[in-house]
Amino acid sequence: IDVMRCIDKLDRIGFDGVNELLQKGRKDPTGDFTPGCYLTPEQIAPILAFLKLDCSSRRKFLAGVEPIVESAEGKAGVAELVEMDSVLTAAGYGDNQVIFDSQIVRGLAYYTGPVYEAVLTIPTIDEDGKPVQFGSIAGGGRYDSLIERFTDQKMPATGASIGVDRLLTAYAARQTAENAILAPVLVTVMDKPRLADYLAMAKELRQAGIAAELYLGQKGFRGQIKYADQKKMPVAVIAGEDEFNKGEVTLKDLRLGAQLAAGISDRDKWRKDQPAQIQVPRSKLVDGVKEILARYSPK
Repeated sequence: IDVMRCIDKLDRIGFDGVNELLQKGRKDPTGDFTPGCYLTPEQIAPILAFLKLDCSSRRKFLAGVEPIVESAEGKAGVAELVEMDSVLTAAGYGDNQVIFDSQIVRGLAYYTGPVYEAVLTIPTIDEDGKPVQFGSIAGGGRYDSLIERFTDQKMPATGASIGVDRLLTAYAARQTAENAILAPVLVTVMDKPRLADYLAMAKELRQAGIAAELYLGQKGFRGQIKYADQKKMPVAVIAGEDEFNKGEVTLKDLRLGAQLAAGISDRDKWRKDQPAQIQVPRSKLVDGVKEILARYSPK
């Protein structure tokens, strides 16, 4: 179990740090000393080799682990993994779904066989459009001797625990992102005498399956954009006198605009370039809006 505790720190201290802990011990940057396991270099070598195995595919892992394992117990463990790989392959689970990872450590001493963790791989973004990583959402393993401790009966068992709180957080984040994506496109009103033209734009978007809202308030352009930001709307459709004269509409990617605005260093250049805005022909309104929305749709 002491060796497992050393391995569990790999992400934080690296291979050199684990090597020190497996020997006499390690002093961290603060000066604190952690006693080691006092293993010999000959004992440490196969441990580090195991940790450095290529885990990009199950076949590569199995090909690499067989030369390392010498004990009968270790060979039995490899045989179990070979059998598991056969079952997983027959069931259609590829390396993009299940891998063998030499660096997984579970924090309980009663495991007697393979341990496993489930990681949430569904792409999830927060309300600002930034990716969120939730990591492990379940874990468990084989513990053939656990039930015997309480019932005096030998009974093989496998179990797992699920991180309900983490799943709920991930679910909420995904729902928030999807709701934000489903928020309507705002058709701004720049020239009230042309309200019929703005109504036509909103109708055209709706007929194409895009939720659209026509601004009906009394605020000017800045106020309308602020309203769209508050509602987490992804796109604003803008058409003033210049656009109508040219037969165009301006599409403002509100999410991209918010992200880029955070790094503004030259406000005059920002106003001149307007990197979050594009002009498209009026006839390409739907295509232009779809192109922007596609940037934020869940893959």
